[in-house]
Amino acid sequence: MPPPLRREDGVPEALGEESRKLTKEQLFTMAATASINFSSMICYSILGPFFPSEAEKKGASNTIVGLIFGCFALVNFSTSLILGNYITHIGAKFMFVAGMFVSGCVTILFGMLDKVPSGPMFIGLCFLVRAMDAVGFAAAMTASFSILAKAFPSNIATVLGSLEIFTGLGLVLGPPLGGFLYQSFGFEVPFITLGCVVLVLVPVNMCILPKYDSIPSKDSFWKLILLPKVLILCFTIFSLSACLGFLDPTMSLFILKKFKLPAGYVGLVFLGLALSYSLSSPLLGLLSDKLPYLRKWLLVSGSLMTALCFFMLGPAPVLHIESQLWMFVLVLVLVGFSLGMSAIPVFPEILHCAYENGFEEGLSLLGLVSGLFSAMWSLGAFTGPTLGGFLNEKLGFEWASAIQGGWALLSGLATGIFYITEATRRSSSSSLQNPPGNNEERTHLMGSET
Repeated sequence: MPPPLRREDGVPEALGEESRKLTKEQLFTMAATASINFSSMICYSILGPFFPSEAEKKGASNTIVGLIFGCFALVNFSTSLILGNYITHIGAKFMFVAGMFVSGCVTILFGMLDKVPSGPMFIGLCFLVRAMDAVGFAAAMTASFSILAKAFPSNIATVLGSLEIFTGLGLVLGPPLGGFLYQSFGFEVPFITLGCVVLVLVPVNMCILPKYDSIPSKDSFWKLILLPKVLILCFTIFSLSACLGFLDPTMSLFILKKFKLPAGYVGLVFLGLALSYSLSSPLLGLLSDKLPYLRKWLLVSGSLMTALCFFMLGPAPVLHIESQLWMFVLVLVLVGFSLGMSAIPVFPEILHCAYENGFEEGLSLLGLVSGLFSAMWSLGAFTGPTLGGFLNEKLGFEWASAIQGGWALLSGLATGIFYITEATRRSSSSSLQNPPGNNEERTHLMGSET
């Protein structure tokens, strides 16, 4: 039986001709995914304004606090790979709902940690609760990517880009909301409030989220990740996440020290990055779906632009430019846009590569790609703050941000070289299949017949 015809973007032709009108199941899927994007990001980001100072009162050093943040990414990395591989056995809907339930319960538990005695017991429970939260987050997000790709096979980048608005909203609203609840009601209330909101969403998503069944596939993570193109795209995901993660422990300290802003205004500076990323993502997703040949250019130019922005963020001392607040905010806006340029096309590009290399369509493949994406993002989210915090302490923010931009520079150059090599190889193979002599001979014969 011949394989199904595919469009230029790797989507089966039959799927590409589906109606543009959204079905009820697709609307419910988008609503469920928007809820996990928003709730998970707001729960993740409320820690920043007050947890480090609370942990310090409980006997945790700055290094320990950094490791408590970092363990979330490490556990997320390993769990995403495992859950992505077994998504067809567990069930995408069950994994999604169970992940939300675990995340909601653990968020409430985190709010109870201030009752724990100071010292090793507090630190140990912080690690345990954060690790459990990472498992819930990994389950919900891995299932979320898979369900979206299953529900929207021909315009996944557009949908992912649109839903990033809710991710950005969660990141934007988390710190000020967490800070307000903490100042008004104490340590417990922010976590209990948001944890209860997540738990309320669990039965709602159980009712509205469609069930997607799939037959387990023989394809494996190793077969997928060892494809050269997928390896390079994984490095792109890692580099973007590392650059973004670098800003978490370093940028607020730099703003307070350099520009002498009140602590309450630091969150407003973060808005430049979050808003530009959230608002540009839908447009970039639409471009990626409607013009698939632009993906390679978005990936390369986005990575190189990110590298340039991080070089200018300080700015790097070699430029001898004095940092100013307006310039810092402008560069952050450009960072948000450039991150979207590279991050949004990655998922459909990996899927396209898998289809080209004979992977079976279905939820099993989508689980592999989702797990791989989440795992690489988590690895970067651990490396960025860890390495960035060390560089910031030893060299200062200006040099640290410039060096951190090296990840994006390497990924942009590697991606560009790969696409040029791929285009050259395809051009030479097509010329071998259709040598110029054949065309000249055909023209000559046609002329002689007339």
